Amino acid sequence: MTPDTLFDILVAGEINPDLILTGDVMPQFKQTEKLLDSAALTIGSSSAIFACGAARLGLKVAFIGVCGDDVFGRFMLAEMQQRGVDVSNVIVREGGQTGLSVILNRGVDRAILTHLGLIADLQSSDIPDRLLQQTRHLHVASYFLQTGLQPDLPSLFQRAHSFGLTTSLDTNYDPSGKWIGFAELLAATDIFFPNKTEALSITGREEIESAAKQLASKSGQVAIKLGADGAVLQTGDETIFASSIPVKVVDTVGAGDAFDAGFLYGYLNGWDLETSLRLAVVCGALSTQDAGGTTAQPTLEQALTFLK
Repeated sequence: MTPDTLFDILVAGEINPDLILTGDVMPQFKQTEKLLDSAALTIGSSSAIFACGAARLGLKVAFIGVCGDDVFGRFMLAEMQQRGVDVSNVIVREGGQTGLSVILNRGVDRAILTHLGLIADLQSSDIPDRLLQQTRHLHVASYFLQTGLQPDLPSLFQRAHSFGLTTSLDTNYDPSGKWIGFAELLAATDIFFPNKTEALSITGREEIESAAKQLASKSGQVAIKLGADGAVLQTGDETIFASSIPVKVVDTVGAGDAFDAGFLYGYLNGWDLETSLRLAVVCGALSTQDAGGTTAQPTLEQALTFLK
């Protein structure tokens, strides 16, 4: 980090809280009421959860996105700031409506309903060169929801590279089911973070090993999240596996984002790839032990206990 660099990571992302409903129930129409075990309004959006996880590990994190001057927007900015994320570059749109995700948790599975609001409004032109010049790494998540950012994201990553930044991408799920449109982007991505479903859907492959190799031929490195089975990292001809750790799973929301944060902590601190992947798996697993995407995110000290 040079004297002029303020941040380890800049997150260009979506802003929305999660309303998490937990219970072993299935929604039913015709005005059928069912009772839940718990309900909580928490930090939502893959990008914001990732930013909080990275800051929790000790990285200096800045966030840029768009939200409304409303209850949900103010909640998100206050919560992120409280967790050490710099939100001074967030664009607050008066009269705009911040997005919201309603999540129904059933053990390790969940259903998600999302109102986009301003989630899709961030554009590449909103991200100034001066901000890129103040950071070391650019991370983008929820590619398929950030439709305003999509068209110019390859050029944004290339602009970031021109200032010496590295880049990472976590597409998350594609609601359209098409899984197309970002081949050029992968070529400008240093680290790609899909989960198993996303990797197989994008490549059309049936086996994770072949999907990893195909994706690594397009992107610099590919770290694929396998849930309770751990993760696999593919870079060139090298394949690295890391197993998970046993935990009592309460809520899997944000586990993939905690994984990304763990890997990037190691990567940005010059760790070898295997150790970075192991830290990622530990962070992802530990984050599932409480409700919400940020509540159980580990500190570096807590995560290192499981690496020794």
